[in-house]
Amino acid sequence: MDANSYTIVGTLTADPELHDTSGGSVCSFTVARNDRKYDKQSGQWVDGDALFMRCSCWRDLAEHVSQSLGKGQRVIATGSLKQRSYQAQDGPNRTVVEMLVEAIGPDLRFTTAQVFRIPKGTGRGGFNGRNASREAGNVDDSGAAPIPAVGSDPFSQSAASDEFGGNDGQW
Repeated sequence: MDANSYTIVGTLTADPELHDTSGGSVCSFTVARNDRKYDKQSGQWVDGDALFMRCSCWRDLAEHVSQSLGKGQRVIATGSLKQRSYQAQDGPNRTVVEMLVEAIGPDLRFTTAQVFRIPKGTGRGGFNGRNASREAGNVDDSGAAPIPAVGSDPFSQSAASDEFGGNDGQW
């Protein structure tokens, strides 16, 4: 990460969109951020101004985001801000600020997640959290949260194989 990294915590406004380009896969999505403050006078929580940050990520990260995250999920994203100008169809020049995401994950304050490691060298179309887990029978047909398979918990194994509790070096 460079010195000018920013972090946004918010909600995905739609499912991430994956596209193939000459530079590789790109995934685009928007994170909505809304600060809430407690108003002592009214005794109620008040919503502040909303920020809608357009985000994109590339290559393997793009594919992982499109396979793992969906509309309505709270995420934490870190990246750099990029300003881009373009000519709108109706004539005037427009300028937008977007986040080039370097790392992203679910916000575990209000949810849980099951993480799957991607084996090295699998490349595109290889192992991914949802599809491989579904093929192994660990995810229901809706693509919802993974359902742990019996015996899939590395902490449930005996502590015989290494100092970390028998995970056979899978960490």
